[in-house]
Amino acid sequence: MPLKIVVGIKWVPNTTSVSIDEKTGTLIREGVPSVVNPHDLIAVEAALKLKDRYGGHVTAISMAPPQAILGLEHVIGMGVDEGILISDRAFAGADTLATSYTLAKAIEKIGDYDLVIMGHETIDSSTAHIGAQVASWLDIPYIYYAVNLEYIEDKHLLRVRRILEDSIEIYNLRLPGLVSIAMHSDVPRRVSLTNKLRARIEKPIRVWSNKELDLDPNCIGLRGSPTVVAKVEFMPKVPRKQEVYKDGDPKEAAKWLVERLVKEGLLKIPGGE
Repeated sequence: MPLKIVVGIKWVPNTTSVSIDEKTGTLIREGVPSVVNPHDLIAVEAALKLKDRYGGHVTAISMAPPQAILGLEHVIGMGVDEGILISDRAFAGADTLATSYTLAKAIEKIGDYDLVIMGHETIDSSTAHIGAQVASWLDIPYIYYAVNLEYIEDKHLLRVRRILEDSIEIYNLRLPGLVSIAMHSDVPRRVSLTNKLRARIEKPIRVWSNKELDLDPNCIGLRGSPTVVAKVEFMPKVPRKQEVYKDGDPKEAAKWLVERLVKEGLLKIPGGE
C-alpha cells in the first residue's frame, strides 16, 4: 500500500541577518533573506526515499508568510508532490505551542495520511519542540533522532532506527505516526529542472488562511502563545580599530598581536603584570 506522507518545512531567516523586535521579542522578517530550514531538507529527503522505495504521495506543509511559497517550490523541485502554505496574519508571532496546534489542525484537514515527518530542529530557534507537540495534538506515536526508515507493508508499520549518544535503537512504529529525522543524517537531493518546472506550470501549491482552517483566534498566533519574552538584551556594538600589521615577518607579527591583546586586557601572560 503506497504511503501518504506529510512533511513539515520551515521558511527561516538567514541566521547571519536576524534582527529582533525589542518590543515583542519576535524575529523581524521583513527584508531578511530566507531559506528552507536545512534540517527540514533532511526530512524531505527521508520522505522522498520512502516514496521512491514503496510508492506514495508526499505533501509538504509550511506555516509562514506568503514569500515562503518559494520554499515549497524548492521541495517540489526535489520531488515532493504538492505543497500547502498556511499563511495568515492571524498566525503571526506564534510560539511552538500555537505553531504546532495550527500545523496539527492543517494535517487533520489534509485527512488521510500514514506518516508525518519533521526535521530535528530549526536554525532560527533550535527548540526541537514541534515534532513532539504536533504528534501530541494529533494523538499519534512519535520517535525522535531517526536516521533510517523502513516500511513493513504487510503490518503497516515503520521500522525506525535511531542513534542516541551511547546507543542505537530500533523501533516498530505503528501508523499513523510521526518521526523527527536527526540532523546531518543524510544529504538532500538536488532540485531537478523537470520538477521545478512542474511547480511553476502545474502550480501544485495551495494556500490556506484561517478562513480555511477556522481556528479560534485565542489559540493561534501571538494571542495563542503562552511563551512570554520577558527581556531581550542586545550586545553593544564594539567599534573596530582596524589595526593591520603590514610587515611580512611572521614572528614579528605574532609578537605585535600579543602586545596589542595584552594592552587591551584581552590576554594575560603568566608571570606578567
